[in-house]
Amino acid sequence: MANATFMKVQDVADELGVSKSYAYKIVQKLNAELKEQGFLTISGRVNKQYFLERTCYGSKKKGD
Repeated sequence: MANATFMKVQDVADELGVSKSYAYKIVQKLNAELKEQGFLTISGRVNKQYFLERTCYGSKKKGD
């Protein structure tokens, strides 16, 4: 996952500590949001930056 532009379903599952099937639902939801914004998406993969923003991991940490 280091320096990758996209995260695979397994990466999402590992990052969130959820099952692979639930992670796939999350990837589908995020990709649907991106499609609505006019972006091209890849099934089973999600943009890493968008994932981090939507799961609050991309926000500034306390003290930054």
